[in-house]
Amino acid sequence: MVLLRRVIGDALRARRQGQHRTLREVSTAANVSLGYLSEIERGQKEASSELLAAICDALGARLSELLREVSDTLSLAEDMDGVLLPVDDNKKSVASDGNVSVKVRQDSPLKATLHTTRKPQRDVVYAA
Repeated sequence: MVLLRRVIGDALRARRQGQHRTLREVSTAANVSLGYLSEIERGQKEASSELLAAICDALGARLSELLREVSDTLSLAEDMDGVLLPVDDNKKSVASDGNVSVKVRQDSPLKATLHTTRKPQRDVVYAA
């Protein structure tokens, strides 16, 4: 089963690490305790929308961007065999849409671990 809080946590951690920032830096900027931010990133706590917005702001991202990434990941995961149901060893465990790749490890019949990789987005420059 895919847990939304784990996918959100993975997306937040990937953004933070992509910026080469520490938990302490982001927790201070977001005004959230370091331990709580760590639990959010590990998918152990569910953050409120206000807290997610503060963390996104601290990361220089829009909440809508984060939620779009999470939505893309969940969409791919839901199409994979065994993510929402127990899997057989013969079933597919990797899916990709070209920009996002999701690998699933079935830890138990009711728990799956997602590992998501995303192609870096290039900055778009619009000429006037």
